[in-house]
Amino acid sequence: MTDLIDLTVRGGWPLNLPMAIADAAQANRDYLQSIAEVDITRVDTASRDPRRALILMRALARNVALDHKIARLVSTIDEPDIQMARSTAYDYLAAFERLMIIEVQQAWSTHLRSRATLRTAARTHFVDPSLAVAALGASPASLVTDLNTFGFLFESLAVRDLRIYADALSGTVMHYRDSDQLEVDIIVSTDDRWAAFEVKLGDAGIDEAARKLLTFAGKIDSSKVGQPAVLGVITGTGFGYTRPDGVVVVPIGALGP
Repeated sequence: MTDLIDLTVRGGWPLNLPMAIADAAQANRDYLQSIAEVDITRVDTASRDPRRALILMRALARNVALDHKIARLVSTIDEPDIQMARSTAYDYLAAFERLMIIEVQQAWSTHLRSRATLRTAARTHFVDPSLAVAALGASPASLVTDLNTFGFLFESLAVRDLRIYADALSGTVMHYRDSDQLEVDIIVSTDDRWAAFEVKLGDAGIDEAARKLLTFAGKIDSSKVGQPAVLGVITGTGFGYTRPDGVVVVPIGALGP
């Protein structure tokens, strides 16, 4: 687990790879500071406050891998002297997107057999979860003692990796949620195939994740979108294998084309 946390803190940035973890973490914090103080003015004609930019990044990091709701995002700002209107938050987020430090994970719009209706709220991730770590001011030691937070960061790590592989296939990475409160963390869709994945940091949630994936697959109208190419549970550690129910368990280190 500590190796996985170190990888998340370091990030996938090529210049960070040979660095010590502490140095890489500082480089990521410096990068966010530079964005807030310099880069944001290059993509936004309005005057932007660096402190507000960093505070909103921290709020985003607290809400990574959750449905993108501006009201909740603004409500998690923890500076008593800073108030941010929703319209202002939208403006900052648009600048972050143009600077390519955040990416939106859209909801999958598909055909259902059931009467459940699809939810359309997107989710927001930093392009690399190391930036979320930097925005939180977290360290490997603090994440070891807060595995709940690291679980969301790990999901964001899985989204990052699958997005890289999906891009090579001209595919998209989405998520699923319906009115029955059934959620699936990741849907990878190309022109002619789709796959669904749940993300679980440890082994304890694999059985539940597999049941959820099978329930989800049963709701999808396969006559219109086809059968899933893969139903999989992405885990932080352990071995890869195929369960008797057909769901594939894949350690994140084994992902690849």
